[in-house]
Amino acid sequence: MIEIDDLTVQFGGVRGLSTLTASLPAPVTGLVGPNGAGKTTLINVLSGFVRPTIGRVMVDGEDLENIAIHKRAAFGIRRTFQNEQVVENLTAGENVAAVLDNVPTDGRPRRELIEAALEFVGLAAKRNVPGHSLNAYQRRMLEIARATVGRPRLVMMDEPGAGLAQHESEHLRHIIKEMHGYCGAQVLLVDHDVDLISATCTATLVLDFGSAIAYGPTQDVLADPKVRAAYLGVLEETT
Repeated sequence: MIEIDDLTVQFGGVRGLSTLTASLPAPVTGLVGPNGAGKTTLINVLSGFVRPTIGRVMVDGEDLENIAIHKRAAFGIRRTFQNEQVVENLTAGENVAAVLDNVPTDGRPRRELIEAALEFVGLAAKRNVPGHSLNAYQRRMLEIARATVGRPRLVMMDEPGAGLAQHESEHLRHIIKEMHGYCGAQVLLVDHDVDLISATCTATLVLDFGSAIAYGPTQDVLADPKVRAAYLGVLEETT
């Protein structure tokens, strides 16, 4: 559960977020809006890369202001990036293992956790393949494996569908829809692909100029004239 209370982020004279308040309980929540709407600023606040000017964010009842940035992975906040953060000279298995150095394992054997994460994303056969030998889609799947190992609470995904072939997109959709059931994490999905948001997200929050303009069931939100005008570039009809 993500709870956002009166969140404002100021960059000099520019507001990245403006008095944003929202409660996001859905297992998979979409976060959409035009470029510059505040999407990346919000996930950077959750990650700890940006500190709020005013307001607060809570995850599972914990105020993130009290959790240092280097402790957020152990707390359970993870993310994937538009540019994959795969370590080139480590194997796929070693990339996942590196995350386990900083997160709880609940007493389960590391090898078991690594194998489960790789199996979940379809990379079990690539366990011993170095990062530099993986293709772009495999690297993206490895990012997800790294994010889902070791009891995550929240997995934020930043444009995971960009540049994928159709069969890759279908597999990604399956992974996103199954993630909560697999590891228990809430998913916050940022993507411009309306089809991906529609197919995977129970609810969607729409930002524009740092403020929320809509939140609710995804199909209803995407049909909202305000959202179509701001996000989809469809002008409202006038009579």
